[in-house]
Amino acid sequence: MDLSVSSTERGASTVVHVAGEIDVYTAPLLREVLDKQIAAGRTDLVVDLEQVTFMDSTGLGVLVGRLKLVRGQNGSLRIVSAQDRILKVFKITGLDKVFHIFPTVEEATAGTTA
Repeated sequence: MDLSVSSTERGASTVVHVAGEIDVYTAPLLREVLDKQIAAGRTDLVVDLEQVTFMDSTGLGVLVGRLKLVRGQNGSLRIVSAQDRILKVFKITGLDKVFHIFPTVEEATAGTTA
């Protein structure tokens, strides 16, 4: 399955919507989209993984790398997912303690109005 990545503005946040499988083949697309957002000065990012059906360690690596980039610019990167199979990947790796994970985009963007 392919990966689809799009973005929308929601208050002061940029929401990056991801759908499909994030693996060694598709992770570069996600990295490219996030890097473009960061290069454009959008460092309040919400990555919506609700439509992601699979994510491996390559996808996690992209998210960790981008988190470091935005934190270096006093920004934030929040994750949206309520799916057990995606949340389990964060829990197993301990990254659920590193990322702020929300069940909905609404909750992730609350309080970030422009």
